[in-house]
Amino acid sequence: MVIDSFELYVAKIKLKKPFITSLGVIKFSEHIFLKVYSENGEFGWGECAPTHYINGETIDTCLAVAKKLTDSIIGVSCFSHDIIHQKLNNVIYGHRSIKSAVDVACYDLASKAKKTPLYKYLGGDIKNKIYTDYTVSLNDVDKMGEQAKRIANRGFKIIKVKLGDDGKKDIERIKYIRECIGYDKQIRIDANQGWKIEEAIDTLQNIDKYKIEYCEEPINRDLSFRLNEVKKSSPIKIMADESLFTSYDADMMIHGNHCDMFNLKIGKHGGIFETKKIVEVAEKNNIQMQIGGFIETKIIFTVNCHIGHSSNLVKFFDCDSPLFHEENPITGGLEYKNDWELSLPNLNGIGVDIDENYLRNFSRII
Repeated sequence: MVIDSFELYVAKIKLKKPFITSLGVIKFSEHIFLKVYSENGEFGWGECAPTHYINGETIDTCLAVAKKLTDSIIGVSCFSHDIIHQKLNNVIYGHRSIKSAVDVACYDLASKAKKTPLYKYLGGDIKNKIYTDYTVSLNDVDKMGEQAKRIANRGFKIIKVKLGDDGKKDIERIKYIRECIGYDKQIRIDANQGWKIEEAIDTLQNIDKYKIEYCEEPINRDLSFRLNEVKKSSPIKIMADESLFTSYDADMMIHGNHCDMFNLKIGKHGGIFETKKIVEVAEKNNIQMQIGGFIETKIIFTVNCHIGHSSNLVKFFDCDSPLFHEENPITGGLEYKNDWELSLPNLNGIGVDIDENYLRNFSRII
């Protein structure tokens, strides 16, 4: 089955409330939805939400190269993911957000054509229940404590806390959050590259007593060659995120002893193909992984669940972003069950579509 044509739509979705990290404030998310067709009319969906402060991409940069990327794989078999990956990279270096949308759409089409769910197409199986965390965005100490309490009262077992603008204040934030929610909930933290090296070490040593599961990307990724200094001195496990884009980065992280864990994001890696290569590196080295994303819709976070069920070392799921949106344009996809368990639909492919009523309001570019 060969790739015949594409449609591309642009959309903006308002968040229920601003989402704040050490990297900035987000009030709405911008999306590209990509639909690929085979020669017999079957289709697959892909998506990206370019995040300029992580991968240097915007909607405009994605649109500037989208047509060249999609044209490069017309006539290619939808099952030839290695060839698709190479052809996309031959068009232009980087631009992993828009490449990920193309890649995901092709995987959706291919697994539908094989009449199997994506996780089975990837060689996986559903063996265990999986649960998402929910994120406390960066704010004043008291506001973060109150938000954590509300999240806990909604039944979330795992709370992720954004930190990174001030190490001393971050210690107070975690202390107060524990006072608000007690110790029966798991807490994991994300500094989003915000701390200096000594600040990171001091902060992590001072919050260890509050039972922190792990810390994502404590220092600027430009200093990732010194991340091993933080890891060596930290009583809390270190997870590589913004410093982990490719399987080559994964090798470097392991061989340099820079981290304990990986954070996977499809839009950061350029799609499922490269994500699976990173998973292979992790599996060879017994590295546990989290899978998360930017502020995409259920399309990507459903893919995340499929990938999670394809490796026993994907242990952690940061899949709360679809809950941030005021509206949900996606039909099908993952469901949030009791205790915020993540459940996949019993459908072929990813198991998603876009509501036609929403689609008519999106801007079609291709």
